Amino acid sequence: MSNNMHEQYDITDELHEECGVFGMYDFDGNDVTSSIYYGLFALQHRGQESCGIAVSETSGPKGKVSSIKGMGLVNEVFTLESLDTMKGDIGVGHVRYSTAGSSTRENAQPLVLNYVKGTLALAHNGNLINAPQLRHELEYTGAIFQTTIDSEVIAYHIARERLNTKSVEDAVVRAMRKIQGAYSLVVMSPRKLIGARDPYGFKPLCIGKRDNAYIITSETCALETVDAEFIRDVLPGEVVTITPEGIFSDTSMCKPKEKEGRCIFEYIYFARPDSHIDGVSVYQSRILAGKYLAMDSPVEADLVVGVPESGNAAALGYSLQSGIPYGTAFIKNGYVGRTFIKPKQSNRESSVRIKLNVLAEAVKGKRVVMIDDSIVRGTTSDRIVGMLKEAGAKEVHVRISSPPFLYPCYFGTDIPSREQLIAYNRSVDDIKKVIGADSLAYLELNRLGEMVDQLPHCTGCFTGKYPMEPPTEDIRGEYQA
Repeated sequence: MSNNMHEQYDITDELHEECGVFGMYDFDGNDVTSSIYYGLFALQHRGQESCGIAVSETSGPKGKVSSIKGMGLVNEVFTLESLDTMKGDIGVGHVRYSTAGSSTRENAQPLVLNYVKGTLALAHNGNLINAPQLRHELEYTGAIFQTTIDSEVIAYHIARERLNTKSVEDAVVRAMRKIQGAYSLVVMSPRKLIGARDPYGFKPLCIGKRDNAYIITSETCALETVDAEFIRDVLPGEVVTITPEGIFSDTSMCKPKEKEGRCIFEYIYFARPDSHIDGVSVYQSRILAGKYLAMDSPVEADLVVGVPESGNAAALGYSLQSGIPYGTAFIKNGYVGRTFIKPKQSNRESSVRIKLNVLAEAVKGKRVVMIDDSIVRGTTSDRIVGMLKEAGAKEVHVRISSPPFLYPCYFGTDIPSREQLIAYNRSVDDIKKVIGADSLAYLELNRLGEMVDQLPHCTGCFTGKYPMEPPTEDIRGEYQA
């Protein structure tokens, strides 16, 4: 994705998750299309660039798949009329934000493949680190690619392995032996719904049930949206197969628990606060992060505020621990869609002001503690601190509910190259001066484990120590933030 395309709609210095997935199979034969649509609504925070749904009727002609996908938000891509044309009791859906592969309709998911054994529809969240090598191998044996995303590499490998295995789930396991990196997959075959999570568990994936229908999705909040009950999380390395005969599990790719490496940013920022991931409440994690910040980096102040949305729970935690009142300082415009055109530098309009405004009455004359989830390049933080001071805040003390970013991510989060990270080659005191804060402190690294109930997690973007050997070159596709 070119920088100017990215500029059109990424209007603040925010991180982005790559995708959200949602698959459903109704054993009573009821149509699942509308439930997938509402499930994707609940996952919209995981990707606002493109989305898609593919459904099939298990009793109908084998391999007939109806599919709609396009650029934009869920409510922009799907209309009542278009959803009415899609009928199926099994289906998969996807919301996307690109980190690898450019921003085009061809790269929207789910991917639907017709091959000698029937059809596959696949939705993927994550990033492979060996996708370029696998792609070259396939190209040299005659494969023709229609997208630039690594999800197509996964789909090809599953299809290829299926020729030599007795079932599609065995083909998924064999493909997993070749692919390396982060992936949560939902795969629809003509009579089965399959979920797979990489052996490190980078990305979340869970199973739910509503009446006689089963769901595999990225987050528990999507289950609640469609009135389904949570059954369990898919284990890191597990392949789950859902058929009318039952739920089958293959754990042959699972690693010892201590080798797992969940993305810590699911808890800090990506996931919706009402989700639970691997038994841990995202909301509670953020409350704890705020409490730890108050314990480790206290300051005398009159008001604690969060930068919406992900800073709010951590700000509440800071307030609860410190006894400093929690308040609202920012009003967020929730209607800034993906087609937002960023003001040119010569314009007086600030893209931050278009998205956030300060409530001057709340901060005037006060010493304010401002909690945010991260500082990436620092371009937004300095403007937000400046806006608080312009509104009359006497002091602004910034507290960040994650450690400083020092390294890029190769697993589906768009953390840029090191040179663009504000914390690279700068001390905390230097960064404080750059953003204009009166004081600055980050969450301490050793607090991350406490925040997620000691679940094994990846800290690569803070420490440079990744759960697996990172690629020797930056393989994050055409996207460079």
